[in-house]
Amino acid sequence: MSIVLRSAAEIEKLARVNALVARVLKELAAAVKPGVTTKMLDDIAEQRLREAGAEPAFKGYHGYPATICASVNEQVVHGIPNGRPLIEGDIVSIDMGAKLDGFFGDSAVTVPVGRVTPEAERLLQVTKTALDRAVAAVKAGARVSDIGAAVQAYVEANGFSVVREFVGHGIGTALHEEPQIPNYGAAGRGPRLQEGMALAIEPMVNAGKPAVKVLQDGWTAVTKDKGLSAHFEHTVVVTEDGCRVLTLPEREAEAGASPDPSTGSGSPRAESRGERAHV
Repeated sequence: MSIVLRSAAEIEKLARVNALVARVLKELAAAVKPGVTTKMLDDIAEQRLREAGAEPAFKGYHGYPATICASVNEQVVHGIPNGRPLIEGDIVSIDMGAKLDGFFGDSAVTVPVGRVTPEAERLLQVTKTALDRAVAAVKAGARVSDIGAAVQAYVEANGFSVVREFVGHGIGTALHEEPQIPNYGAAGRGPRLQEGMALAIEPMVNAGKPAVKVLQDGWTAVTKDKGLSAHFEHTVVVTEDGCRVLTLPEREAEAGASPDPSTGSGSPRAESRGERAHV
């Protein structure tokens, strides 16, 4: 499949669905506290999407059973929501997609449950800032691999590791489109970024080693060394001199804010080179 350049009208449809995803994710993040279950979060997410006239993008996609992926502690991605109450000190990654008017939105955040360890706090901050660095690397004329190179350099300089098995992806009228966007590798390689490309950029960062494995449920990926993992994701559209972040929280979007890489503001699988895009 070739890389699609989106028209102004299509970008506005992408903006609308991604703003919805950002709004619901913000509500879910605020609901995270000890005693809440990931199934409760999933129920809220599906209700909010359907109230807005949207469909969950993940539910039923290649058989995935839920609206969100909720990955706790050593779970990297694709954790299936369940009835286990979250406890103080957990971290939970919430990844959610939606479809509205024929276009898809996709975003993820990792949230602390009450007070967490200094290591967990630092992992979240480094992963969030790695996403900001990746977004800052996006502009017309840059290469796809510049994005992953920015992630890897920042993450490894801070003593953490980048997951290799799962990657970011193009997005538009399908949840997963070309190009695939690894979170590692040398800069200056791969397709050249052009205005109108829509990209879901999503660093997955481990506190320990990068290796992961998928559990018997066929979905939940966990760190092999049982170390913590964090995941943040934005959907962006390439512009002439940078990109437009479509999944910023409402207040930042209204202010025209873009992530500042110096401060850290801010699935069902497509196979290629052993890497997998995901829900």
